[in-house]
Amino acid sequence: MSDPKFFGYGSLVNLRTHTYANPVPTTLNGWRRVWKPAGDRETSFLSVERDEGGQIDGMIAAVPKGDWGALDAREAAYDRVDVSDQFRGTASVAIYQGRPEKNSTTHLNKPILLSYLDVVVQGFHDHFGVAGVERFFASTSGWDRPILNDRVSPVYSRHQTLTGAERTLVDKHLTQLSAVME
Repeated sequence: MSDPKFFGYGSLVNLRTHTYANPVPTTLNGWRRVWKPAGDRETSFLSVERDEGGQIDGMIAAVPKGDWGALDAREAAYDRVDVSDQFRGTASVAIYQGRPEKNSTTHLNKPILLSYLDVVVQGFHDHFGVAGVERFFASTSGWDRPILNDRVSPVYSRHQTLTGAERTLVDKHLTQLSAVME
């Protein structure tokens, strides 16, 4: 029996942030990405929602020996949801979905950390190219939240160093979205 797998759609696409074996770029149908507050954090993080016509790129990788402990701890503000029906001929596959927030309208202004977004975009650029980065921005909603520019002193625990070209790519898309920087 093969190990169960996870589908990563945000920072898990960036292989610099984990060591899970045999990651493979793939696409998941029936879902879309959305920025939402996660747990008691002061910022917004990526989550997913079911969307019949939606399609998102991401990374699928094995969870060695079915030991979900480390991944569940990393994704503590999320629920693990089975999406095995989307992947024929594959062992069980799960995706992490942010838990619904109480009074979610009070969380609309929780900013997106630029250091987190940089990590996500770097991963998409590595595995899906410039076109994949464009699909990432197009298939993600919730860009009305402010962007907290923490590049000089990153808050995100798994932040990475971006090349000048990668930073320019992120900044270009944020400009196109008319994102508000804090």
